[in-house]
Amino acid sequence: MIYRKLGKTNELVSLLGFGCMRFPQIGSKIDEEKSYEMIRDAIDNGVNYIDTAYPYHDGESEPFVGRVLKGGYREKVNLATKLPTWLINSREDMDKYFQEQLKRLQTDYIDFYLIHNLNKDNYKYIKDKGLFEFLDKIKEEKLARFVGFSFHDTVELYKEIIDDYNWDFTQIQYNYIDEEYQAGTEGLMYAADKNLGIIIMEPLRGGGLVNNISDNIKEIIDNSPVKKTPAQWGFKFLFDKNEIGVVLSGMSSIEQVKENLKIVDIEGKPNTMTTDEKETINKLRDEFKSKIKVNCTGCKYCVPCPMGVDIPSCFELLNNFSMFNNLEQLKLNYYSVLQEEKCDASKCQQCGKCEEQCPQHIKIRNKLKEVEDIFK
Repeated sequence: MIYRKLGKTNELVSLLGFGCMRFPQIGSKIDEEKSYEMIRDAIDNGVNYIDTAYPYHDGESEPFVGRVLKGGYREKVNLATKLPTWLINSREDMDKYFQEQLKRLQTDYIDFYLIHNLNKDNYKYIKDKGLFEFLDKIKEEKLARFVGFSFHDTVELYKEIIDDYNWDFTQIQYNYIDEEYQAGTEGLMYAADKNLGIIIMEPLRGGGLVNNISDNIKEIIDNSPVKKTPAQWGFKFLFDKNEIGVVLSGMSSIEQVKENLKIVDIEGKPNTMTTDEKETINKLRDEFKSKIKVNCTGCKYCVPCPMGVDIPSCFELLNNFSMFNNLEQLKLNYYSVLQEEKCDASKCQQCGKCEEQCPQHIKIRNKLKEVEDIFK
């Protein structure tokens, strides 16, 4: 495993972090046997940054991670979780949910505590409720070693938040097609100039950079003078930037864990990208960006929908329709899965609740109408 110093925290963290949002499932529940093996295998092979959050897996991720880290594994890792900002109505709520998270995780402290998904709609509100007092308190009482925030909004707001408080670290969405999206490269470099530790989420765009890739993408990869897998290309772009401390991967199988462990050892040295590699990534970026219909990462903040619409699955089908030449198979999926379970786009009643929660600020109602028009 390769380790990097995480900004002003001075902590040595594994370049590959384990994101606990996409565990394998049995029905709607975490497949605990497979997920247990995945986390333990990652830690045994040097991963020392484990990232979860209050809502992941319908609230089951934190308690599960707490169980997995028993037996001496808690002491081997930096544990990160996040304050559920959307549930905060008072300063007291911050303490309430923090204490609940400590119990769920079966720990006396959190190494890296984040304020979850700060954006233009919630930042001023939660700041006015006493956010900074809360952060000072949990640090002074050694309940949290380092404090930071995750972010999905404009780079201008990102800089404002950074300048408002003495943060230790920050977490942003970043990959080779998101260089100018949300915080982007400009925000990344701004945080680095302030010596903040930088954590990256969505390195493979929710799997979109590696799964079911089009013939054009395959051709670019096959014709590159440098031979890498789609996942290697995604990680190489990030690992090459010395400013990045941890790249979170929401792994869903033991095979992905083992593959990513190999990739970090092969690709993990910064400032080593060749001209040929840069050219290939530029071609991949241009091709992907030309085809994406809806900017969804599958984070699931938009669900549950009051009408039961499976919004992420609808958008996955829409993007697959645009990027891949398999409409008949996608129609089959739409009818056999979404319509059979009564969670297809036609159930949308245009209430707009989903758009209030979407970190990507997608016009979800319009896009669901587009899904319905294509697949009906």
